[in-house]
Amino acid sequence: MASTNDIKNGSVLNLDGQLWNIIEFQHVKPGKGGAFVRTKMRNVRSGKVVDKTFNAGLKVDFATVDRGDYQYLYQDGADFVFMDTTHYDQITVPGVIVGDAKNFMLENQMVTIAIHEGEALYIELPASVVLEVTYTEPGLQGDRSTGGTKPATVETGYEIQVPLFLETGTKVKVDTRSGDYLGRVNE
Repeated sequence: MASTNDIKNGSVLNLDGQLWNIIEFQHVKPGKGGAFVRTKMRNVRSGKVVDKTFNAGLKVDFATVDRGDYQYLYQDGADFVFMDTTHYDQITVPGVIVGDAKNFMLENQMVTIAIHEGEALYIELPASVVLEVTYTEPGLQGDRSTGGTKPATVETGYEIQVPLFLETGTKVKVDTRSGDYLGRVNE
C-alpha cells in the first residue's frame, strides 16, 4: 500500500473496487490544520470526472497499469484490433473503450493503450493527427480573409469545422482532444 503522497498525474487508484485515473493533483499545506491532497480524477470505466480530497499520508491502493505502444490494424464490427509492435501480439479492444478516439485513428497509426489485468482501460492518442479532407463544399474566391467556417468530412468519417477556403483533398492537423481544426499541413 502506498500513500496519497505518492499520487502523480496518470496514476490509477483502486477505490472501492473502481479504477480512477488521476488527471490533476495538488498537495496543499494550509497554515492551520493538516496537509491534504486535492485531486481531479476520471473513472476509467464510465469516464465520469470527480474532485476528491484526501488527507496527506492516507494509505491508498494503486492499481498496476501497463501502458504500451500498439499499432491500430482494423475495425472488426464494433471492436478494434491492435498489435503490440514488440511481441506482435494482437488484442481486441471493445468500441466502448475506444470511444471518440475512433474519429482520429487511421490504420497503422500508433496509439498508447493502458492495460490492467489483461483488460484494456483506455486509449491515449497523440495530441494531434494529420487527416485528409474527403469532402467539403467548394471554397469561393474571396473567402480567405473572413473568419467563417464550414463543415468538412475527414478520411475517418468524422466531421470538423474548417475555414471557408479549404478544399477537398487538403491535409489538415486536428486536435484529438477537442476535434478542432489546428491548421493546414503542406507536404
